[in-house]
Amino acid sequence: MNKQLNITVCLGSSCFARGNEEHLNFIEDYVEEYNLDAKIDIAGSRCEGKCAQGPNITINDKLYSNVTKEMLKEILDNYRGK
Repeated sequence: MNKQLNITVCLGSSCFARGNEEHLNFIEDYVEEYNLDAKIDIAGSRCEGKCAQGPNITINDKLYSNVTKEMLKEILDNYRGK
């Protein structure tokens, strides 16, 4: 991974209930597994105002909606170059 990633996980009640609690844990485990703690900053946010499209995660200012764990793994793998 060549560039820094800034990941913001929406923790509003709708996104949280739709899986972002699990997604946050998945991201933290992914970062640890691939030793990426120096390359990825993770933050939580309150409601992003796009509840109908949740769960929402923003990576480097790009919003990903209706995120699934499989989708999240694919996105992170792509950023990692795999």
